[in-house]
Amino acid sequence: MATAGEFILGAAQAAPVYFDREASTDKACELIREAGIMNVDLLAFGETWLPGYPFFHVTSHLPEGRVRYLENAVEIPSTTTQRLCNAAHEAETDVVIGVAELDPHTKGSTYCTLLFIGREGKILGRHRKLKPSFSERQVWGEGDGAGLVVYNRPYAKISGLNCWEHRMLLPGYTLMALGTQVHVAAWPFSRNAGPKQLMSRAFAAQGACYAIETCALLRPEDVTEEFREILKAFNEISEGVNTEGCAKIIDPTGGVVAEAPIGEESIVTASASPEKVRSAKGFLDVGGH
Repeated sequence: MATAGEFILGAAQAAPVYFDREASTDKACELIREAGIMNVDLLAFGETWLPGYPFFHVTSHLPEGRVRYLENAVEIPSTTTQRLCNAAHEAETDVVIGVAELDPHTKGSTYCTLLFIGREGKILGRHRKLKPSFSERQVWGEGDGAGLVVYNRPYAKISGLNCWEHRMLLPGYTLMALGTQVHVAAWPFSRNAGPKQLMSRAFAAQGACYAIETCALLRPEDVTEEFREILKAFNEISEGVNTEGCAKIIDPTGGVVAEAPIGEESIVTASASPEKVRSAKGFLDVGGH
């Protein structure tokens, strides 16, 4: 339980119902309600958690996978986003969730989008991933800088980026210069060795802010039979990818203060202190004087 002035951060380490928008939305709403019971102020999900990261993009199943992805992508706003808003309002919890956003005009493109929802039950805003990486470009369109925004919440200023956007210097600097105090670092999965293990902690230390590092699970039992062979191909091609969890809460010094158990669905939480943010920014304020 957070003391006076403190607030609680949460990271959802869970698998969506891959490529099933309605079932994944059901599960997201249940996790949001669970976070509300835990008095979580901000709950974060991983990159395109709804309806799941398109792991088919590096396999020969790209054509049929892309069609399925379009069928289950999320329009903003829509009945899907309204359900998420209603759940956030019921739980009295702010939510940041990665969605595959469907282009509302063409219906032929998706974007890797972080959707920000307030506990009031309203959409605060969205951020489309600026530059999809490698073969992700066959699935997602490019975003723009309009979503590089820091949102003022009663407990802190919050922001978010997707995956390898944390390797891009200027988007992160923009959010730091806007004074972010809690940053959502949304990843699809982890890597046993690689930049993800460093970038979320580096962002927290550079920005003197808390970071919620969040991701999905992608175990064989997390996909239906029709996707088992595709998942097997993905695992063979994507050497070094750890699909059994990485969710953690990082403090403004870059230290990990809470971590979800590997391979288990859970909501990892930690209390956050505004005083720790002020102290860290007092030592180093990259966007100030």
